[in-house]
Amino acid sequence: MFSKEESRQIRQLFWTSFGKSFPRKWILYNTKIKGFSFKFHFDNRTAAVFLDLEDDLENRINYWEKLQSLQSILLDEYLPDAIFEEEYYLDNGKEISRIHVTLNQKVSIHNKNTWQVVMEFFNDKMDAFESFFNEYKDFIKS
Repeated sequence: MFSKEESRQIRQLFWTSFGKSFPRKWILYNTKIKGFSFKFHFDNRTAAVFLDLEDDLENRINYWEKLQSLQSILLDEYLPDAIFEEEYYLDNGKEISRIHVTLNQKVSIHNKNTWQVVMEFFNDKMDAFESFFNEYKDFIKS
């Protein structure tokens, strides 16, 4: 087991290494849409990329309906393994809507031997998410 400090340092090293291996500016929270963000997730069991809708219910429903109307395009042309969850509950109990792609492989942020596959997964899947968003953002924002 790692102490909290050791774990923090390992996590920091992963994200620094990822940034150096795949140097680019990701959209993440900079979508220009309130409550609409992209996220990376990597812990001791899984790696995933998320598109989260976290705004008030009315806006969430509006954006979710637009994303659902684009679902076949996202699945056919960008991310065939994306999962749509209209009601997703965060660990703090907050309800959001989420589209996500999870790496189907045993990985751990504490195991440096799994880092390369996770970095490639992140780069590939987030790039696809961002390409989809850039192509359809005017429709999503409208």
